[in-house]
Amino acid sequence: MTPIDSAFSRLGLSPEIAVAVQEKGYTEPTPIQAQAIPVVLSGRDLIGSAQTGTGKTAAFALPILQRLGDHGRLRCLVLEPTRELALQVEEAFKEYSKYTDLDVTVVYGGVGYGKQRDDLTRGVDVLAATPGRLLDHLEQGLMTLDDIEILVLDEVDRMLDMGFLPDVKRIVSKCPKSRQTLFFTATLPPEIASLAGWALREPAEVNIGQRRSPAETVAHAFYPVVDSQKFDLLEALLKQTDFKSVIVFARTKFGSDRIARRLEQAGHSVGVIHSARSQRERVDALTGFKTGKFEVLVATDIAARGLDIAGVSHVVNYDVPENPEDYVHRIGRTGRAQSTGDAFTLVTEDDVRNARSIERYIGATVERKKVEDFNYIYSALFDENTQTAAAPKPASRLHRGGRR
Repeated sequence: MTPIDSAFSRLGLSPEIAVAVQEKGYTEPTPIQAQAIPVVLSGRDLIGSAQTGTGKTAAFALPILQRLGDHGRLRCLVLEPTRELALQVEEAFKEYSKYTDLDVTVVYGGVGYGKQRDDLTRGVDVLAATPGRLLDHLEQGLMTLDDIEILVLDEVDRMLDMGFLPDVKRIVSKCPKSRQTLFFTATLPPEIASLAGWALREPAEVNIGQRRSPAETVAHAFYPVVDSQKFDLLEALLKQTDFKSVIVFARTKFGSDRIARRLEQAGHSVGVIHSARSQRERVDALTGFKTGKFEVLVATDIAARGLDIAGVSHVVNYDVPENPEDYVHRIGRTGRAQSTGDAFTLVTEDDVRNARSIERYIGATVERKKVEDFNYIYSALFDENTQTAAAPKPASRLHRGGRR
């Protein structure tokens, strides 16, 4: 392929990879890409910290593809905490390697073993995987990690939260000691610092900074309401808002399903993602939301981090997150890639403690708002500097199955 002169080729990437990046519409590397790509190309171990939406996947995928060169044996393993993230990484590697002969696949739980077994038997260069299913394949003797040259441990803090660190350690111990290890985590508590010290050798560090405050492109506010009126207020917000696509976050799987059913009854097209949904249902919901089939995606925090969902105009926290860090991750689903977005959080009297924890975490007071012409049941929450929100631009009239 004819060499090209681009910001990515000047980082040391081959024409085949640089052209694939260019066709994705990327012209300039993000900070994490500009700093991490040369380190990975050099073969050094790396500890990277960057927020979702900063281009982290490309920061490791592009130089890995460059280092692998031509098709051969399984040489790169990327561990992810969730099925969605593993699928997303597989998709990214395939897009960036389209002009090479490198082969990529993914293994995860919740589906049959047949296709995964066939792919592994055929032979691939890059494998994205969740820990549990990968161990299943290893224990069945369907594959080995003897030839792994590059190991990526992604979203390690989420691995810790989900109880995967023992499995991760077992997997790392099955890889050659001479490998390159790339380690990405938003936080570095003692357990993760210990894992990093054991798994990495004299790593370089790239820290784009942990975001403790919402992006400047996101306007966010608390909407006080009594618990019995939460869904009615959600509906009022949607009716008065000129939205393109909305993610509604709920705390529980049961709550997600209940909200989705009521939204569908109100005429909205809705997808649902949570851990009790089958993989097929989760993929269909995410794909439908990305393509516009669903205008609303109802999700638990499985969708708050990592997933690459562009064009989300609004986020609604139907339930206030118990972890203030999750608030920043949730509302960070909108206002991405220099676009603007809005985030609404419904706050009941039971949520006051969590709401104040969020304000302490971000170091700012979140504005309290009320919706005009909504028949509120009185709550003491309204005495806490609540402003009446001017009605947003009215949305197009909705009908069952989607927007006209």
